[in-house]
Amino acid sequence: MKKILTVLMGVTMAIILSACGGGDKNAGNGGEATAMDAEQLVNRSCISCHGENLEGRGNYPALNDVGSRLTEAEILDVIENGRPGMPKGIYKGEDAEKIAEWLAEKK
Repeated sequence: MKKILTVLMGVTMAIILSACGGGDKNAGNGGEATAMDAEQLVNRSCISCHGENLEGRGNYPALNDVGSRLTEAEILDVIENGRPGMPKGIYKGEDAEKIAEWLAEKK
């Protein structure tokens, strides 16, 4: 019985600590968020379809000059709402806005 209580106490403590112990995601860097910049976000999710240099692939359009074809607002709309072949919501909020601004400069 004593062993069972010890195990149960250990499991309970582990559950409590894991529920509370996620800590501050910003800890270790002075409390500042380690947000990715737009280019990092694009490299993480867009190059697999649009090409490593954003040159386009197959049915996926080039993004290396997208700013000459679409406004920042139009680019943001595509990121948030998708198009045929482009799923909506890959990025949202600030990340989507950062990417739209960065891509709009590609002319």
